[in-house]
Amino acid sequence: MKKFLQTIRNIFAIEELRTRILNTVGFLIIFRLGSFVVLPGVDPSKLETGAGGIFGLLNTFLGGAFERASVFGLGIMPYISASIVLQLMTVAVPYFQKLQKEGDSGRKKINQITRVLTIFICMAQSLAYLSASIPSEAIVLENEFLFKLSSMVILTSGTIFCMWLGERITDKGIGNGISMLIMIGIISRFPGSIVAEAVTRGMSQALIFILELVVLFFVVMATVALVQAVRRIPVQYAKQVVGNKVYGGQRQYIPLKVNSSGVMPIIFAQSLMFLPAMLAGFWREQSDIAQYIGTTFSDIQSWQYNLLFAVLIILFTFFYTAITINPNQIADDMKRNGGFIPGIKPGKQTSEFIDGVMSRITLPGSFFLALIAILPAFAMIAGVNSGFAQFYGGTSLLIMVGVILDTLQQIESYLLMRHYEGMMKSGRVKGRTQTAVA
Repeated sequence: MKKFLQTIRNIFAIEELRTRILNTVGFLIIFRLGSFVVLPGVDPSKLETGAGGIFGLLNTFLGGAFERASVFGLGIMPYISASIVLQLMTVAVPYFQKLQKEGDSGRKKINQITRVLTIFICMAQSLAYLSASIPSEAIVLENEFLFKLSSMVILTSGTIFCMWLGERITDKGIGNGISMLIMIGIISRFPGSIVAEAVTRGMSQALIFILELVVLFFVVMATVALVQAVRRIPVQYAKQVVGNKVYGGQRQYIPLKVNSSGVMPIIFAQSLMFLPAMLAGFWREQSDIAQYIGTTFSDIQSWQYNLLFAVLIILFTFFYTAITINPNQIADDMKRNGGFIPGIKPGKQTSEFIDGVMSRITLPGSFFLALIAILPAFAMIAGVNSGFAQFYGGTSLLIMVGVILDTLQQIESYLLMRHYEGMMKSGRVKGRTQTAVA
């Protein structure tokens, strides 16, 4: 406890770090306050609560702003969608591949295209949101067309403002701004969920509640292990004499993450899991099979739903890893910089070796990721409250763990630069921001 208090004092003793932390807290407070501002022309008392399916997932990410019809009702999610589209296009479209290789100027152009695409996606999503999530009796304006038009502009402006907040957190605060906004939306529901679970259990089931907290602790530790797990490939660089100085000759490592795809496989799989029930709904009255499929895949606790969900996550993990990590490019960059893997010839054999290592570590990583994704369903089957069960795994837990590790890593780097001790005696804090040497 004494070391922990000393670490806190060291953190706030650094003026720049103290300013960045306070800036981050201030920006996050603005974001949370905006999530409670209801759209003009909406009666909040007549809004439906307890959204399920994809709407429930979005509501979790946005900290309840989605079901409150807030001006931040779409939050940062349209920007995330645009970023995913651009990331996939950099693999398939040569123009975006060229931009990606142009360095800072190419990244600036990609960021500009992402912002423009965000506006178009936000306009489309805002129209769908207003039509599907806000009942007509909750609209107090007589002119529904004027209400939808003004609300689309307000929701789009709210998303752009959230993007601005995220960029300000990245520049003036601590951590990745976009990720911080998503994390604060998720974690804002944790106190209410844990209180609701404690009230449900009561004094008669206090031991069960304590056991649930212990299980949650070990699940979080296992998730941290998954996010941190790295397979290091040694890389030897040849010595180069430039003038009177000798460069290279040292051994470095390529850190290949076991879960290099992050939460993207869960997000992709979650999007597809709504298709069976939706398609079966068209023939539910005419076919018993369609009715069975619709009922089964609408229940997230059914074994059929969880089996299909796990299989999709495993497949998407391999797919997303394949499109984001290019062994040929890594091998070419190593060869160009005079690096080689000991015992492996540069070029094609190096590429095949890296590809083989990625395949071997991705397989157990994908199974572990699928297990974490379906843990909330097992928690609900065991009797845990549905709101509290979401923190036992899935996208919410992975995002929280990853963002917290990134933030702690940045804080520790400030401490080490000022010659303070790190945050942990056992070693450095490792986040997702560490990149491969190659």
